[in-house]
Amino acid sequence: MGNPVQVIAVTGGKGGVGKSNVSVNLGMALSAMGRRVVLLDADLGLANIDVLLGISSRQNVADVLAGRCDLKDVLVDGPGGIRIVPASSGTQYMTNLSNMEHSGLIAAFSELADDMDVLIVDTAAGISESVVSFLRASQELLLVVCDEPTSITDAYALIKLMNRDHDTHRFRVVANMVKNEQEGRQVYEKLNRVTDRFLDVALQYTGFIPFDELVKKSVQRQKAVLEAYPQSKAAQAFRELAKKVDAWPLPSSPRGHLEFFVEQLVRA
Repeated sequence: MGNPVQVIAVTGGKGGVGKSNVSVNLGMALSAMGRRVVLLDADLGLANIDVLLGISSRQNVADVLAGRCDLKDVLVDGPGGIRIVPASSGTQYMTNLSNMEHSGLIAAFSELADDMDVLIVDTAAGISESVVSFLRASQELLLVVCDEPTSITDAYALIKLMNRDHDTHRFRVVANMVKNEQEGRQVYEKLNRVTDRFLDVALQYTGFIPFDELVKKSVQRQKAVLEAYPQSKAAQAFRELAKKVDAWPLPSSPRGHLEFFVEQLVRA
């Protein structure tokens, strides 16, 4: 039987909260713990993982959809042992995939199922249909929020939409770019207060990533902070986050969650 794959969507509602940074560094930290990690850059219109890491790829997801190559041909080796499926940057067509194309993409992923333990889906900002279909198909939703009113309201809008239209009840929250653990908890509490009042959902606090100048420096160097500054406060926080994520329950069905991921996208 197949290997259960954990599918984690990293999302946040708005742009600028550090989703891609969280996706990459969380993936690297899990990889360092011995997990086989694939990172899908699901910002299908504006790929940024490759820019973030200074990776260039000859082929991307668009080539897989067009049948020009297999997903295996598109995988790029990223830092720290993670493998990356680059999105196609600036291709408008990619932002308007038909359901069949979406499901073709995910079927391509199923072929990789035996070769990975964790699939991290780095979603685009906002709550477009493409974002929602990836979120609905993922097993775990990790919401990245920071201490700004717009971040809280956008995260709330996303939770409300997923809860009301797609019956999602569990959301994990990571506070990014905060001063310390206390401020991280406060950001989570702010979000929790609004959702508690108006929605039937369970938010779970997963941890915080401190604001760290070295993250900015590593972005300028086109490296992940875990690689460029492994002893930094942010890098240590990512390792703590990975420990918590690694303890989340795995999908119980054989073939894991990828089959479900496929079915959900087809049913869209």
